[in-house]
Amino acid sequence: QVQLVESGGGLVQAGGSLNLSCAASGSIVRINAMGWYRQAPGKQRELVADITSGGKTNYADSVKGRFTISRDNVKNTVYLQMNSLKPEDTGVYFCKADGVVYYFGSQYHRLDYWGQGTQVTVSS
Repeated sequence: QVQLVESGGGLVQAGGSLNLSCAASGSIVRINAMGWYRQAPGKQRELVADITSGGKTNYADSVKGRFTISRDNVKNTVYLQMNSLKPEDTGVYFCKADGVVYYFGSQYHRLDYWGQGTQVTVSS
């Protein structure tokens, strides 16, 4: 049906950069919002940033000025450029696609999807 595949996580020193990608595949007609969430050990999953199909962005206060979210609507892909990384940015980063309309089984469907997560570790 629909799959989200993330890439780009890894280990980086404080002050470094990483670029995450998340590609949605399947018989997708359109996707409403796409976003990135993260979950640190022992903490709840939190929104990092999201972006609408029209390009309107929203960021957590903790990442404003350091992270940039963007998307390619043709490729159904969302990106997260992370600069000036801090140890507190460490966690598993999950991609989410809201309002995915896709065609399957001779009909249209509309669901939200999560990626499998990619680990980001920032060392001090």
